[in-house]
Amino acid sequence: MMPQPTGRLVRKDDGVYVVLDRIFKAPIEDVWSYFTRSPRLAEWVGEYTGLPSTGAVRFRMTAEGDDAPWENVSILECVAPHKFAADVGPAGDSWRMYWHLTESSGHTTLTFAQRLRSLTEEADVGVGWDYYLDRLIAARAGRPMPDWNDYHPAMLEHYQNLCRELDKDIRVEHATLHAVEQERNGTAG
Repeated sequence: MMPQPTGRLVRKDDGVYVVLDRIFKAPIEDVWSYFTRSPRLAEWVGEYTGLPSTGAVRFRMTAEGDDAPWENVSILECVAPHKFAADVGPAGDSWRMYWHLTESSGHTTLTFAQRLRSLTEEADVGVGWDYYLDRLIAARAGRPMPDWNDYHPAMLEHYQNLCRELDKDIRVEHATLHAVEQERNGTAG
């Protein structure tokens, strides 16, 4: 069975995020360890070096290949085993991401998000995280890793449509606010 896109777009005060959820039949601490323990992180996406307690580490996405560049990570929030937020990459051009974990009835729900810098240029971010989070599921289950070619370009249209629709909605909101402001200031027409 071909994987299906699972992401959605969420507007927050600091921008638009692509948000994806996964549910694991596992304790919260186990799922948390796949994000915070470098050997487990390496099983599905990458590795880090440094001491997270300092508020900064270096990370590279080894799933992208052995020559993947190291990125600086500024840890903004870490409440183990429930919340993590960070900026990844150089200041001014970083990616904001977070994950939240909740546990109930022997299941842990992961909500993962990355802020988009552009609705018109970053639709593929959702495709990438669908792929990586499915790699996480495969790593935990000891199954073979999914094939990128099953995700891209097959899922790209889903995320492009989400981005186009939200971009259109935002433009309409801005135009409406501008019209209301002009009317209020007596400059309409």
